[in-house]
Parts: sequence; C-alpha cells; structure tokens
Amino acid sequence: MKRILLFSLFTLFTFQVVAQEACTPEFLWSLGRVSGHSISPDGQTVYYSVSSKNVYTEKSERMYFAIPINGRSAKRIDALPSDKKCKTLGKAQDVKVSPDGNHALLIRNVKVEKVNGKEIYPDMPNSKVYIYDNLNYRHWDTWEDGNYDHPIVADVVAGTAVAEKDLMPNMPYDCPQKPFGGSEDYMFTPDSKHIVYVTKKKSGTDYAESTNTDIYLYHIETGETDNLTWENPGYDMSPSFSKNGNFMAYTQMQRDGYEADKNDIILMDWATKQKTNLTAQWDESVSSFHWGDDNETIFFTAAHHGTKQIFKLNINRKRSIQQLTDGQFDIRGIIGQSSNQLIVHRGDMNHATELYKVNTLSGDMSQLTHVNDAAYNSIAMPDVKARRTKLKGGKELFSWVIYPPNFDPNKKYPTLLYCQGGPQGALSQFYSYRWNFQLMASQGYIVIAPNRTGMPGWGTAHNEQISGDWGGLAMEHYLAAIDDLAQEDYVDKKRIGAVGASYGGYSVFMLAGIHEGRFKTFISHCGLYDLPSWYGTTEELFFANWDIGGPYWDEKNKKARKSYENFSPSSYADDWDTPILIFQGGRDYRVPIGQGLQAFQTAQIKRIKSRLVFLPTENHWVLQPQNAMVWQKEFFRWLKETL
Repeated sequence: MKRILLFSLFTLFTFQVVAQEACTPEFLWSLGRVSGHSISPDGQTVYYSVSSKNVYTEKSERMYFAIPINGRSAKRIDALPSDKKCKTLGKAQDVKVSPDGNHALLIRNVKVEKVNGKEIYPDMPNSKVYIYDNLNYRHWDTWEDGNYDHPIVADVVAGTAVAEKDLMPNMPYDCPQKPFGGSEDYMFTPDSKHIVYVTKKKSGTDYAESTNTDIYLYHIETGETDNLTWENPGYDMSPSFSKNGNFMAYTQMQRDGYEADKNDIILMDWATKQKTNLTAQWDESVSSFHWGDDNETIFFTAAHHGTKQIFKLNINRKRSIQQLTDGQFDIRGIIGQSSNQLIVHRGDMNHATELYKVNTLSGDMSQLTHVNDAAYNSIAMPDVKARRTKLKGGKELFSWVIYPPNFDPNKKYPTLLYCQGGPQGALSQFYSYRWNFQLMASQGYIVIAPNRTGMPGWGTAHNEQISGDWGGLAMEHYLAAIDDLAQEDYVDKKRIGAVGASYGGYSVFMLAGIHEGRFKTFISHCGLYDLPSWYGTTEELFFANWDIGGPYWDEKNKKARKSYENFSPSSYADDWDTPILIFQGGRDYRVPIGQGLQAFQTAQIKRIKSRLVFLPTENHWVLQPQNAMVWQKEFFRWLKETL
C-alpha cells in the first residue's frame, strides 16, 4: 500500500495507470525518474530525488527523499541536506564550499568576446547579426554568443562570498565543459589550498578539431595555474580524490580527436604527481569510477557483453581487476559507499532506474527504492532474451531480442531491426523514454538489437573497427542478425522494418539502398544522409576527421575517399524503393537539418511513400514532453501504415 501511495505522488495524469495492460507512451511519462544524490556522513541514509513531467502542462516537478540504507520506508524532505551554506552575489551555478569553509567555488557565465552585431556596432541596437572569424560558432544546439562559463573563487566571510576571482580571466574557454559537463569538472583539493578544474584551452577551429581537455591546478593564494596533464593529447576528465587526499584519480583517453578511444583510470600520487595507468592492460573502456572508503579500492562501471557492470581494482595491486556484478541489467552509476555496501543506479530494458545496494565483497544486490514497482506490476512485461548469430569465420554476433508480452511462438509477428547510434555507443540494458524496447514490444513488435561491430563491451578491437568503415562490416552484422531471426516461424517475413537514430539513422539510410527487399519500412531519426555536406556543416570536426577520415576534398586521403565514395547513403539513393519516415531536429548541429531534408526530398522525388516529422525546437534528442509524445504517436502511426 505504501508503494502504491508513493507512486501516486509521481503520477500527474488523470488516467489510472494501474488499469493499463500494456506499456504506452503515456505510461512512460507517468514514471518517476529516480536520481540518487548522496549518503549521509554516518552512512545510514541515502538521499535521492524523483522527477516527473506533466505532458499536458509540460511543467516539471522534483521531490526529495531520504531512505534508511537498512529499510524500505522513504521519507519526503524539503531539500537535500547541506552542512555548509554560503550566500553568493549575483547569478551563479552550483556553489561549492572548501573543506575548511574559507572559500567558495561557483560558476558564472561571463562575456569574453563580441560576436553580436549590436555589440560591435552600438549604433545598430536593433540588428540581429552574428559575426564570426573562426569555427565553433555553434555547438550541439546553441550558437556561440561570446559568453563562457568560468569557475570563480571567493573568500567566505560571515557566510557571504566576497573578493571574487575568475580562474580563467578573459579566456574563451568553458568550465564545466560544453555541452554535457557538470560539477564533476571543478572542485577544491582536500587541503582547501587549490582548485582542480577541467577545460579544453583551445578556441575556434582548433577547438572544433580537438578533444584535448586537461586537468588544471589553480593555486588560490598566488593565482598561478599548472597543467597537471600537459603530456596527454586526448581527453583528461573526471578528477576525484581519495578520502585521505593522498591520491587523485581521473579518466584519460590518449588520442586527440578520438572521442571513443579506450578510457583508462589514471592514478596520480598527489605528493609527487607521479602517474600510473591502472587499467592499461585491461581490454575494455571505463565509463565512470568511484573511490572506495579504504583509499585503496576503486570501483568503476564499464560495458560488458551487452550490459554495464561494476568492476573493482586495488591501486596497490596492478592488473588486479575483478568483476563485481553480473546479470541482465545495467549499473547506471555509483552514488557512494556505506561500510561494505555500494549504492548504485540500476535498471534494465523493462525497468527505469531504481536505487540498489551492492555488497562490495560478493556482488549480491538488493533493491532499495521502489518508486515504480506499482506501475510495473500493472502492465504485462515483454521477455528479453540473448541471441547469438553465427558469422563468417566462425565468430558470433550477440543481440538482444525483445518479445511482445504474452508472446505466442505459433503466431507471426512484425519485427524491427534496431540500429544503435554512436557509432561506438554501448547497446546494453538501457531504458530510453523514446527508443524504448518495452514500448515497441508492447505494441506487438518483436525487436532485435544487435551488438554489431563498433560497440564497447566486447574488447577494444571490436569497438575500434568501425572507424573509417561505417557502411562496411556494421551493415553486414545488421543484415546477418535480421536474416538469422527471420528464419524463425514466428517472424512475419513480409513485415520487417529497420529503425534507428544518429549513426543508427545513418544505418537506416544505408540499409535503404542495399537491403535487397528485406525490409518493408524504415524510420530514421537525425541520421546522416550525405557525408560531404554533413562534413561541411557539423560542429565537432574531430569526430568527422577521425571516423570518416577527414575532409571530402582531400584526394590523397585513402581513408576519407573510401568513406565518401562507398559509405555515403546518398550514393545509393537510386536503389531506394521502400517507405521511409524521417525525423529531424531543427536545433541539431551535430547532424544538421540539411541531412533530413535531403533524404526526404530524395524519397519524394522518387515517389516513395515518405514522411518528414520536423521538430524545430529540438536538438539531436527530443526533450519537450509534448514533442516526445507526438514523436511516439508518429512512430507507431507509421508502423501501422507500413508494416
């Protein structure tokens, strides 16, 4: 009863969720979205929040809770606890107070450059003009306006921040990093004398072509700054100190321009600044990590065989990496440790995130929060099974297959091939509120989701193969997976479709030209259609340079020539003959609007049944509730029409 009442707090719709028999878009939006925040200093209480959005008003609500680690009864609280308060002047983000309480660290958006016409020409105050002399004029979904987020340090006097100092005065760099960096990008050192922060000190075209972030050490007393990772040309991210302050660990990718490079954990002895790569010999890539309470253990998450699991290592015993958890689920993040228990986010393809306890010795797990139990108990669950397809040369391709609730093997079902983005994105036990396999299966579709080449969790060679070969082996894997599943009597071979977003959308466009009649419909969201024009308009050029090979005009670059000549979907447009639905975001600067428009125009000129769903205010994703609902309705309307 308590769980049902608790769930009702997060249900903002007038319909009765408990009466539903199948997952629907409305059901997904009714779920409470759980986010763990911290553990109390005494290790007895976990603090978390549950957020929800009302589809009809598009208003968000977030509520905070405290739950005993050894109990199941959550208590509503007004806000997350904070043992130190500091008032600040003006607008600031995420204020942090030094361990000794004498300093405050905050983020302000400061004007560094003039790019606006009315700033450059004050006598033209009504002008709506932007003037650029370099690249990085737009990023993700925002045009550069000359403002940058900077870390600011201030003295704390009687709870008020005074004597503010910009750590990067007049510098055109962002900290936290754009577009996804957060408070993990800046922090006080344990002795309160320094600040560690992450940024990419490059601008313009250099910024667009590089992934070289570094970790900097700012001396509060002198104002001097040292680059702690100057020798590494790739990503240096996520610095974190052991509880005794003796070590700083961080993640590192070695190659500049390769955003999906192997991600290692580097240990820095704080006294000597000596560095050790703790995962150099481990043939996988680290997602995130957390220091153990003993100052010797580091717990980290990583993709593993179609899931995400916890591993642990001892900093004093090199190459001693152990897998702690195992199962058909994802560990989506580590919140903290209390005695011999980790508090983590966990979920799977049938369940949104809840908090779990993990025994640090045995890996045994138990569920801590039960926010959405009542909701899931009200619907019929799809069955998710692993499938292995034999490939040429004796290798196997792993796939997840999601079956409709109450699946009957004596019936025939329409089937969808799901194409993952990235391209180096893990296809694990994720739970998306848009690309939701539970929802697709609940509408009567079988879904197969292959771990094709280019995905982490199967070794670094498997992950790296796809760069420069976008339309090669990955397409073979997709076709092998669907051909294998189509041999089953319960698959209706006349009703097979392919769907995907980003690189998955690109895959759909490629398959549309090479599928030889396998598919009866396609759905592509923000997919790359024409590689030359995409190279000329995308903003993170380091990605295009690494994965495609470089600019399309470079006749001497064999890798690039191969990509543009063999792997641009537009080159196969003459063979398009199958209905296709195209979603395109208007503020998607990663895969700009021209890609979707070109693909739609191609289909229309060829008189192919096609539809364009344009979302002018969305970026590479769909974030606004009503837009997301329309997206779902159009997705399934199209499948109903064509499959």
